[in-house]
Amino acid sequence: MIITLQRSIARPTALLAGILLIAANLRAPFTALPPLLGSIQADFGLGTTAAGALTTLPLLAFALVSPFSALLARKYGLERALFGALVLIALGIALRSAGAPWGLYAGTAVIGTGIAIGNVLLPSLVKRSFPQSVAALTGAYALAMGVAAALGSAAVIPLAHALGWRGALSTFIVLPLAALAVWTTQLGRHALPATGETASPHAGKVWRSALAWQVTLFLGLNSTIYYVAIGWLPAMLADSGLSLEYAGSLHGVLQLATAVPGLVLGPILLRMRDQRLPAAMVAGFSVIALAGLLVLPQFALAWSILFGLGTGAGIILGLSFIGLRTRNAHQAASLSGMSQCIGYLLAAAGPMAMGMLHDALGGWSVPLGICTALAIVAIFMGLLAGRDRHIEA
Repeated sequence: MIITLQRSIARPTALLAGILLIAANLRAPFTALPPLLGSIQADFGLGTTAAGALTTLPLLAFALVSPFSALLARKYGLERALFGALVLIALGIALRSAGAPWGLYAGTAVIGTGIAIGNVLLPSLVKRSFPQSVAALTGAYALAMGVAAALGSAAVIPLAHALGWRGALSTFIVLPLAALAVWTTQLGRHALPATGETASPHAGKVWRSALAWQVTLFLGLNSTIYYVAIGWLPAMLADSGLSLEYAGSLHGVLQLATAVPGLVLGPILLRMRDQRLPAAMVAGFSVIALAGLLVLPQFALAWSILFGLGTGAGIILGLSFIGLRTRNAHQAASLSGMSQCIGYLLAAAGPMAMGMLHDALGGWSVPLGICTALAIVAIFMGLLAGRDRHIEA
C-alpha cells in the first residue's frame, strides 16, 4: 500500500516537472542566439540579412510545422511526440554548435521544428492531464519559459567570453537532456490530444471571417514586433553605445518581463466580457517602448521591461481570443491553425526585413519606426478583435 501511494504521488510530480522542463526548452535555445549574432557575423563574414535569417528560420518552422504537430500526437501519443520534440531540439543544438556554416542554419531549423511541436502539444497535454488547473499551470510554464530564456540571454555573453560562441551555444543542450531524463518516465503512456486539437487547421469558414482576420492580425503583429526585438535588440543597443554584456542582460530582462502578465492577466480577463481596453493598452505599451528605444535609448532598461510586458500580455490576449471569439472546439482549432500559421509567417518576415533595411540604410531608426507603426496598427486590431462577438458558424 505504501509503495502504491508513493507511486501515485510520484507520477503527477514527475509529470509536472517534465512539463516545466519542456517549457524551459521552448524559447531559450532559440533566443540565446541573438546576443551572439555579432560574433557569428564576424566569424563567418555574414551580412545583417544573412544573420537575420538565423532568427527567421525557427519562425518559418513554427508556421509550417505547427498545423501538422497534432497529427504526430494523434499517431504516436502526446508523450512520445513531445519526447521526439525534445530529441529534435537536442540534435539541433549539437548541429548548430558543430562549427560549419551549413550546420548553423540546419541546426537552427531543426531546433525550430522541435520547438514548434512542443508549442502546439504542451497546452493540449496540460488540458488533458490537469483540466481543473489549466490557467495556473499555463501561467507556471509560461513563467518557466520566460525565466529560462532570460537566464540564457544574460549568461550567453559571459559563456562566449569563456568558451567561444560555439561553446556557449552548445551548453544549452543541458536543457533538452534534462527534460528527456525526466520525460522518459512518461513514455509508457499514450495519451491522445485534447478534443478539437486534431481538427484540420483550414476547416470551416474562419478564413473568410473578418473577425478571424482581426484576431490573426492582432496576434501576428504582436509576434512580429516581438521577434524583431528578440532578433535585433542586442545589436540595436550596441549601436547605441551600450556594452554587449549590458545589451545581453537587457535582452534577458525583456524576456523575463514577457512572463509576468501570465501570472495576473488570466483572472482579469475572466471578469471581462469585452477585452478592447486591455488589448489596446498592451499594444500601446509596445508603441511607447519602441518609440522610447528610438528617441531615448539611454533608458533602454525601462523600455525593455515595458516592451516585454506589452508583448507578453499581447500573446496571452491573442491566444485567449481564439477561445473567446469562437463557438466550439472545432472552430477554435481552425482559428488557432489560421492565426498561428499567418502570425508566424508575419513574424518570420520581420527580422529579415528589418535586417535588410539596416543594411540598406546603415542604422536602426527606420526599422524601429516601422515597428512602432505596426504596434499602432495592432492597437486598432485589438479594438476590433476585443469586441464581445463570435465568428459565425
